[in-house]
Amino acid sequence: MTDVNSQYYNTHATEYFLSTVDVDMQPVYDKFLSKVITHGHILDAGCGSGRDSKVFKSLGFQVTAMDASEKLALLATEHTGISVLHKTFQDIDEVNCYDAIWCCASLLHVPFDELNSVFSRLAVALKSSGVLYISFKYGEPSIVQREENGRRFTDLNESILSKIVKDIPSLTISSIWNSKDRRSTTQSTTWLNALIIKGAV
Repeated sequence: MTDVNSQYYNTHATEYFLSTVDVDMQPVYDKFLSKVITHGHILDAGCGSGRDSKVFKSLGFQVTAMDASEKLALLATEHTGISVLHKTFQDIDEVNCYDAIWCCASLLHVPFDELNSVFSRLAVALKSSGVLYISFKYGEPSIVQREENGRRFTDLNESILSKIVKDIPSLTISSIWNSKDRRSTTQSTTWLNALIIKGAV
C-alpha cells in the first residue's frame, strides 16, 4: 500500500472500521469457501476491520490476517482475537503456506506496475490447488493511480486481469463476475471479482 493510502487508513481507522465491519459478504463467502478445504489455512490479506477473518475463524478455519495500516491492524486484532500482522503485500514471502488467500478490496491499492509481482508472491504463498479471491473496483487501469477521497486506487477489468494472471503459469482463473457494492451507501460502485486457482481448474 502506498504511503498516501496508509496515512489515510491510519487517520480514518475508526471511521473505516465502523463503516465496514458489519457489511454482509455472505454471497461471496459462499463462492470462496466452497473451494477451501475443511479447516484450511486462510490468509486474509488486507483484512481492514477483520470482519471476514472473524467469520472464517468462527467457521473453523485457521486464519492469518494482515493489514498495511498499523491502526487498522490493532482494531482488527481487538475485533477478531487474532494477532493481526502489520504487513504489506510486498512483504509476503511465505512458500506453499496457505490453502486460500482472501484479498477483498485490498489489492486495489497496489500500483498497477506492481500487480504482477504481488500476484506472483501470492501464487508462491498458496499451496497447490489453493484458491485466491480478489476484488477490484471495475474500470480501466492506468499507470498513475486514480485518486478518490484521499486514497489511490488501481481499477481493473476482465481483460486486464486475465492478462496479469496469464503471465503467472501456476495460476488459472476459475470464475470471474461483476457485483454491486454490498454497502448500502455505495451501491452504485461496480466490483470485479474473481476466484483464481493455483494449478489447473
